[in-house]
Amino acid sequence: MSWIAVSDAERRWSDAAVFGPDAQARYRLQTRGSIVIETRLSPEGRPQTLLGYERRHPWAGRISFQAVPGGGVVVILAQGDAVFHSVVPPESEERTDTLRLTFSWDAPARWGRLTVERPESDRVRMLETPPPPPLMLEDLYTMIERPELCERDRDVIYCAISDAVEPVGPMPSLTAGTPVETPRGPRRADALRPGDRVLTLGGVQEVVALATREVPAMGAFAPVTLRAPYLGLTRDITIAPQQRLVIGGSDVEYLFGREAVLIPAEALANGFTGYRAQTGAFLSYVQVVLARHDALRVAGAGLESLYLGRLRRDRALRAASLFAGLEDARFPEHLRAGYQTLRPFEAVTLAEARAA
Repeated sequence: MSWIAVSDAERRWSDAAVFGPDAQARYRLQTRGSIVIETRLSPEGRPQTLLGYERRHPWAGRISFQAVPGGGVVVILAQGDAVFHSVVPPESEERTDTLRLTFSWDAPARWGRLTVERPESDRVRMLETPPPPPLMLEDLYTMIERPELCERDRDVIYCAISDAVEPVGPMPSLTAGTPVETPRGPRRADALRPGDRVLTLGGVQEVVALATREVPAMGAFAPVTLRAPYLGLTRDITIAPQQRLVIGGSDVEYLFGREAVLIPAEALANGFTGYRAQTGAFLSYVQVVLARHDALRVAGAGLESLYLGRLRRDRALRAASLFAGLEDARFPEHLRAGYQTLRPFEAVTLAEARAA
């Protein structure tokens, strides 16, 4: 099992098999798990209580997740007289619009981890914390199902709870049925395996690894459907909003003075070239890791393969990622070409020019 509860502005869900029928059944401790919160940071630069809850019965307890200007995060947990406190400091020199906070704990192992990510970039800040206390199932249930009893900032996009230590770092971004071109024709992304050969903008490459993960279909994971025939697509495809397309051609050079540019899928979710896809509360993504970072050929377009950068050199982040089990001999280091990433209005300008 993994995700046991999730909520956003429109949906609330909790697993009845985990939480039980009443509060008495929920007076049990969740000794291991993760809380994931995605939020927009305040444009006014104010501190935000992302999630706060305090109770008196059956013993005193308090939970508080706070964001501070510059992208810092503060977590406070209290169980009786025991108080846990952990801080990821802000990075005021960097502009940050959205944060994804992942707090994971394993009380029997006396271990915890607090991670702050910016979905629009590759930046991950991770901190191993002092031993956190286990959390009561009733508290977790209240955080999802009883928002009237909690303090929750209006800029919070979603909150999700898992009974596992959730991975962080590079994430997959293709839905299962995405048609990836191979020398033998298109194959579903979820049918590819290490050792298979795929077509890229730079030639033929072998698949080093596949990344797969089920995530809440919300926020930076809410899927986008791109519509054919815009941007050269031969069929509609549904991908994660952070998946980037590599677009080249004479029109790109004329409009932007570059041989090729990058367009995040979310910049095209305007109802014209693409739209936010309707789906359930959770969605599985998959993505291909290549020895040399490149763009996969997908339905007539070029979609970036999964970029790992120098993840293999960062032992702590590597162990916390989806690639903890990938052996050194097969673990690539990636260089990313210095393409310009288009802003949303530039992306629409290019799509309209191609459709004309």
